[in-house]
Amino acid sequence: MKKSPKFFGKVSVGSKGQIVIPAEARKMMDIKPGDNLIIMSGPSHRKRMLNILPEDEFRKFLKFFEEHITDMKRAVSKTPK
Repeated sequence: MKKSPKFFGKVSVGSKGQIVIPAEARKMMDIKPGDNLIIMSGPSHRKRMLNILPEDEFRKFLKFFEEHITDMKRAVSKTPK
């Protein structure tokens, strides 16, 4: 069964564009002071959505993608039978 996204509450954007990540979210994601986070836009159909990813997780994703890019390209270029 697929888990629903977790709702952590509401935050406001300060005058310098800063937000505070709720403590429960930081704990769940193991985000600690000094950690680097990657901020990306959401899917193209969601123009006002941001994704926040810990840098180490993003690096793992990139490594996986780089290791499998040839296989993925091959899979999508095959014509259906």
